[in-house]
Amino acid sequence: MEEGSSALSGTDINIRSGSFYTERVAAIMKARAMGDKPLAVVHTYGCQQNAADGEKIKGMLSQMGFSFTDDREKADFIIFNTCAVRGHAEDRVFGNVGALKNIKAKHPSLIIALCGCMMEEEQSAERVKKVYPFVSIVFGTHVMHRLPEMLYSALTEGGRVFERGDESPDKNIVEGMPVLRDSKFKAWLSVMYGCDNFCSYCIVPYVRGRERSRTPEAVLDEFKGLVGKGYKEITLLGQNVNSYGKNLNCGINFSHLLRMLDSVEGDYRIRFMTSHPKDATQELIDTIASGKHICRSLHLPFQSGNDRVLREMNRGYTREKYLGLINYAKEKIPDLSLTSDVIVGFPGETYGEFKDTVSLIGEVGFTSLFTFIYSPRNGTRAAKMPDPVPADEKKKWLKELCDAEDDASLKICSSYIGKTERVLVENKNAKSGELTGRTDGNIAVAFDGDESLSGSFVNVKITSARSSFLSGEIVK
Repeated sequence: MEEGSSALSGTDINIRSGSFYTERVAAIMKARAMGDKPLAVVHTYGCQQNAADGEKIKGMLSQMGFSFTDDREKADFIIFNTCAVRGHAEDRVFGNVGALKNIKAKHPSLIIALCGCMMEEEQSAERVKKVYPFVSIVFGTHVMHRLPEMLYSALTEGGRVFERGDESPDKNIVEGMPVLRDSKFKAWLSVMYGCDNFCSYCIVPYVRGRERSRTPEAVLDEFKGLVGKGYKEITLLGQNVNSYGKNLNCGINFSHLLRMLDSVEGDYRIRFMTSHPKDATQELIDTIASGKHICRSLHLPFQSGNDRVLREMNRGYTREKYLGLINYAKEKIPDLSLTSDVIVGFPGETYGEFKDTVSLIGEVGFTSLFTFIYSPRNGTRAAKMPDPVPADEKKKWLKELCDAEDDASLKICSSYIGKTERVLVENKNAKSGELTGRTDGNIAVAFDGDESLSGSFVNVKITSARSSFLSGEIVK
């Protein structure tokens, strides 16, 4: 386990006072654990930022004496770290929460908690309060650092604890939180939190709050610590990393931050996500092109290829501006791998407008896409818009778009055949027995090799390709 950063802020007092609760929870849980020591289940839904939050939750629980398990029947504490981006994610959470009722009946001492983005939605928190009385702790994204205090309260007072961000003035960045990382060689590093864009379909600004950037000193300190511990791939996170630094008034933007981190000596590579096209600049492309450790990959969500739909989405750019940036990037970085997000069936979108999205895919040539049918989010402007296209029709559109994606991806991936790529080995596929890893361009690769290579870089000659996937052999 490691500390997130040694940099201090006005809210570090919360971490220090948290040790009071950490020690007392550890003593209480040791006495009431079903086994030799308390066990926790931490299940995270959603995006990479949620995954990073999940690692901090594990860090705090580890300090409270917990070990971890995937077996809910053996757990003394179960926490679901939730996602609110799409309705399907929320349905999965509530389905899994309902299934915990029987486990709680068998083990009355079990403590169940829900946290994350869903719990910042008033209707979701109220649903938990009314429908799931066996859930003891509910908290939002802004008060995560207070988990030891909330768990202590639930254990000693016997009531239910509900803490949401809009009920707490503490929305500052808390540095110094403990982190228990899921990987020994890949790491998430949050550089900022929140979002100011208010895309008409997106709930994130309402549940994550407004943009708040960590100081360059805090980011650099954590980054150096990760490189020093031997992490090979560090992914910088933010809802819109291209807005980094706007609230700091320190004269350092995201491109400057990238160059600062890239200058750290070591054998590693840097990824980042997510970039918003309206704030992505030629300076960012130039920084990637000149970087020693910055991956030649760019995730730049375009969402729609039609200008009217983009205006209704409140995206702040046009098809022409997006393509202009892409063409500049291809010129400066010929081997750049491009990925994106696409929404199908936005309210009021016509089939003709959808075809503009399909044509953009063919024009750009993406390595892979993350495609979704529009999901209404209560509280957003898009949720109130007329949406006349039936769900079955949208599914047909999605199938058409995925076919176009497969064609474009296969063409891109096939161009790698015969080339030798530097690959970070991740794990061994249990079914095929092959090692799997990812190229600098973030394309998955399978190849034969010893499992001891996990966490190291190897050179792989690409021998065959499928859509979004490569196969090869290690170059001795």
